[in-house]
Amino acid sequence: MERLLNQWLWQQEYWLPPGMSWKDMKMDGRMPKGSRYPLPRDLLFTLPLALGFIALRYVFERVIALPLSRCLGVRDRVWVRVTFIPKLEAFYLKNRKQMPSQSDILGLEKQCSLTRRQIETWFRHRRNQDKPSNTKKFCEASWRFVFYFIAFSAGLATLIDTPWFWDHRECWQGYPKQLVADAHYWYYIMELGFYWSLLLCVSVDVKRKDFKEQIIHHIATILLIGFSYCANYVRVGTLVMLVHDSSDFLLESAKMFNYGGWRKTCDVLFVMFSVIFLVTRLIVFPSRIVYTTLVDSLDFFQPFFGYYFFNALLLVLQALHIFWAWLILRMVYKFVFLGKVERDERSDEESEVEEEEEKGEECSWEQRKGTLNSKFASLANNCVLNNLTHQRRNMSYRMANTR
Repeated sequence: MERLLNQWLWQQEYWLPPGMSWKDMKMDGRMPKGSRYPLPRDLLFTLPLALGFIALRYVFERVIALPLSRCLGVRDRVWVRVTFIPKLEAFYLKNRKQMPSQSDILGLEKQCSLTRRQIETWFRHRRNQDKPSNTKKFCEASWRFVFYFIAFSAGLATLIDTPWFWDHRECWQGYPKQLVADAHYWYYIMELGFYWSLLLCVSVDVKRKDFKEQIIHHIATILLIGFSYCANYVRVGTLVMLVHDSSDFLLESAKMFNYGGWRKTCDVLFVMFSVIFLVTRLIVFPSRIVYTTLVDSLDFFQPFFGYYFFNALLLVLQALHIFWAWLILRMVYKFVFLGKVERDERSDEESEVEEEEEKGEECSWEQRKGTLNSKFASLANNCVLNNLTHQRRNMSYRMANTR
């Protein structure tokens, strides 16, 4: 099995430029201290590391994030708890994403002996019960903020003195026989382990509006980090990770203050995030990083499978950047012309169906309130008219008696 895997997966045509073989990749002499040569087996460590991240996150959210949410004033809405009705619960679990149709409600009326209004109210309250609380969202955002901030700070500190940070053509000098510093090795391992943990926890995390795009992003990132390490694209890979970490921690911090009700702080952080995101993802990433992998690299080696695969993954990420940039520009438009950021359209809306329901509830409440106000006004007018009529009769009666 191992021999078959080696023959199929580790063919040198996949991983190395033309004219290079695995024998040529053996480093001559002793390697300098603090550096190593990337080996595919190093990535096996990222799977237990991902489990360690999940355990650390569990402790962090309960020991640090939860008290911090109380200090920042995060409050959860209290929803009405519905009574357990087996047939309604079974229907809800089977059709969780949509409200029952008219025919479904007629059938449930006969089965449960409830009115139409009672069934609609039950489903609305049941859906509200499953909505994640602001505290849960805050804990998730704070965990990601801590990691992205530490990863960006550490990555910038280790890369700012490297020649390829300033001149991207240096990424390909001596490729593929390039040594990897221990700091860059751990940068790779920690990032890959973290994204594995995000992918493993995606089923229990808050499902957001861009859920499918996030899944594609996590898978593309894992493939990109893993393949670039095995093919020794580590230099340009560190630049890709640094560009992505530069704005993510600002987004998570804006979410944290949004859940706490700090609107002005949230707006300032959102503007900073928008500027950095649009500059790094729509200008720096395609013009510097994608350009050097597509064009500059061809001055040092002939294209091979790894060249096409790596650039295809980069283009997938760029497509996601354009999608998220469109959502962010919508938010910037609302901020500039409406004066505030109402919601994080990039990733913090739960689903359009729930939003429509909430709007419907608000509209129905406004209609009820308007009806009640009109009734109260008519009652008040009637009372005033009755008092005036009564006073008039008394006055005429007194004047007749006086005469």
